[in-house]
Order: sequence, then structure tokens, then C-alpha cells
Amino acid sequence: MPELPEVETVKRTLEELIVGKRITNVLVKWPKIIKKPDDVEAFKMKVIGQTFKGVRRRGKFLKLILEDDVIVSHLRMEGKYKLTSIEEEFDHHTHVFFTFDDGTELRYHDVRKFGTMHLFPIGIEENELPLAQLGYEPFSDQFTPEVLQQGFKKTSRKVKTVLLDQTIVVGLGNIYVDEALFKAGIHPERVTSTLKENEIEELHAEIVNTLKDAVNKGGSTIRSYVNSQGKVGTYQDSLYVYGRAGQECKRCNGELSKIVVGGRGTTFCPACQINE
Repeated sequence: MPELPEVETVKRTLEELIVGKRITNVLVKWPKIIKKPDDVEAFKMKVIGQTFKGVRRRGKFLKLILEDDVIVSHLRMEGKYKLTSIEEEFDHHTHVFFTFDDGTELRYHDVRKFGTMHLFPIGIEENELPLAQLGYEPFSDQFTPEVLQQGFKKTSRKVKTVLLDQTIVVGLGNIYVDEALFKAGIHPERVTSTLKENEIEELHAEIVNTLKDAVNKGGSTIRSYVNSQGKVGTYQDSLYVYGRAGQECKRCNGELSKIVVGGRGTTFCPACQINE
């Protein structure tokens, strides 16, 4: 699933590609992608005639901003957007088509069909699901070590599970949680209540730094991720632990291990990340 750096990269490329384009037609080949309104025809009639004014990101969600409404889009496992000409061929995994008045088309492609789109009037989307329960943006001034500490105090779950749930800080998934925990020297199974203040400060810093570095490198191209211009990210070349189980730790030269935490495969270094 694309995480914050990948979604931020898609956001930036979509801004270059679709802002200023007016929708003249919408084709939906897989209606289950449209979650709100539950009537696909109502979705189509609402957006046709509107112009894309901007693209924003909230956690792992894209906000495609129109004149009066906003499409909240989640890419899930395999979702991709691509701007093409109307004449370009498409395959059976292309499910939503936004046709523009300049002869181009924004197409949503999703092999697994897990992606979602919710349509809201501008201004209410943050107060409605799926955005309403999200935590702080990691690059915002509001996300501080104190916020992280307060969130950790409210639960006795394992630190990796808490970081994945999106209610304290958004945008983290399996890749960047594993990376941030390794860089902070924290075992993924540590219970949050056992973390000391200095450990939380270090973890906070590594969450922000890891995500910023990944954004600067266009995200991690693992499996099939590409941005909206078909370009791959390069952060996968900088990974310390994710996807490297059984390989040598880049810090201590020991062997990296893999366990399951909260149902997710988790790679860590037993020497660098001691479960105290």
C-alpha cells in the first residue's frame, strides 16, 4: 500500500497534470470504487462541468479539489492515476475515467479494485469518514514529541501497532514504521508505556526525517508503485531493514530478523533494537 511519501509524490505530479482541466464526462466501469454518494450516476452528474482547482494530501489519502466539491481518493494496494489522451488504449484494470475538454483523460487503474473515492462538498470532508479520525500530519507543527508521548500513554499496545493505526500520526505504513523504529533503536514489540522520554523524542525525529527523505526521493518503488507520470521512486535503495530479512545489518553487521507484529511482517535488527 502506498504510504505518505508515495502519496505525496502522486499528489505533486497530479498537481502538474490536472489543475485547470474541466471535466466533460465521467465513466465508471467498477461502481464499487465510488463510496459516496452510493449512486454512481449522482457522482458523475455532480462532478461533470467542474474544473480541478488543486490536489492535496491527508495522510495516505488524496484530495482532488474541484470548484464546489472534493474527491477523497485512497489508492489502497494497487491504485494508480494516469493522464492520457482520449484515444489511448486501456486494459480491463482501468475503472474510472475523467474526460477533459482538452482531449485528455485522467484514468484510475487498480488491479485489485480496493481503491475508494468519496465525494464531499468542499469544507466538510475533514469532519466525515474516512478523514475524520485521522491523527496529526507528521510534517505539521502540531506533531510534536509531546503529542506522540500523550498518544502512547493512552494505550498498552506494541509501538509498531500504534504507529500503524493512523490515529496519532498519519501516513506511516509497514515500510516507514520499520525504518523509523530501526533508526531510533526501538524494538517493534516494545509496549508504548515502556518508552522513555528520550526514546520518544528520538522516534519522533526519525519518523519526520525518514518520511522527508523518502519524499525527496520520490517514495519507494516496491512491487508496482509508480507516480502519475510513470516514474519510479528511489528510496528503496536506502532501506535499512524493510525487505532485508536475513541480510546483514548496515550498522552492526549482524543478521536482520523478521517477525509478525499486529498481523504485519516486521523486519528489525535484534542487536540494534533490543526489546527491553
